[in-house]
Amino acid sequence: MDIKKLGDKIVQARKENRMSQAQLAQLLFISPQAVGKWERGESVPDFITINRLSEIFNLDLNYFSENAPAQKEELAIKNRANNTDQTGQKNNAEMAPSISVSEPLLTNFSGGAFVGTDFAGVNAPERKFWGSDLKGVDFSEADLKGSSFKNSDVSDGNFEGADLTDCVLANNNLSGTNFNKAVLVRTEFSSSDLTHARFTDINLIDVKMVSGDLRKTIFENCEFDGVDFSSSDMSGLCLDRQLFINVKFDNACLKGVSFKGAALKNVSFRSTFALTNRYYKTLKSIDFDGAMMDKLTYAALKGAGVDLPNVTKV
Repeated sequence: MDIKKLGDKIVQARKENRMSQAQLAQLLFISPQAVGKWERGESVPDFITINRLSEIFNLDLNYFSENAPAQKEELAIKNRANNTDQTGQKNNAEMAPSISVSEPLLTNFSGGAFVGTDFAGVNAPERKFWGSDLKGVDFSEADLKGSSFKNSDVSDGNFEGADLTDCVLANNNLSGTNFNKAVLVRTEFSSSDLTHARFTDINLIDVKMVSGDLRKTIFENCEFDGVDFSSSDMSGLCLDRQLFINVKFDNACLKGVSFKGAALKNVSFRSTFALTNRYYKTLKSIDFDGAMMDKLTYAALKGAGVDLPNVTKV
């Protein structure tokens, strides 16, 4: 967007609200000089600040888009009728029509440098972060439904409590990322590095974690419903005392994986190809001590020659 046009829109909205640069700066916890630079077109506010500006001015976020006009008569200031002039009298100007544009502002963040950026709590569904530097970003409690993260560095990021329904996180560096209590429904983590990533207190529903490096991923107090781990390297992973329903571990590397005390129903451990001696040995290395299984899962593992002592059929 033309930064001069954006500056003009900030000036117009500020004046419509009878607010000085110093007053606006105080609300944003920045200096008046920073506001002045925006209005002169010398710099631009980041996405979080634009979102805050829309709240302060009671504007639709789309007002700041390039396609929305900046004329005074077309400002979508919803609370104009409640504004007061300098003498304390009500401003009775007629409400202007709201602005309507075909697409929301700021949908594409691809290729950006956002190291350590605070996106906490943002309402940002269907955004695109491709090839972006997102190391250490904070997306906690954010609504990111339908967004896509591809070929990006999201290491040490924070998605605690974030809604990642229908999100695609493919071919990313997600090492050290926190997904505690995130909403994971039809979320895809294909071909990503999840070393030391934490999935805690989550119900994963129809999630794809195929072809990923999960050897040092942390899963604690999770329920897996319809999750696909096919072709992922899960060697040595601890999955003790967790629930697995309709889960696929097909052709995954499962050497030394522990399912102690876990509950498994309709879980597949098949090889993509013929059951080789190497794959048989891998299945034999899995620890199911104290696990509970439905009869079909139990029979499939026994049919592959897996010894299942101390396993309860339910």
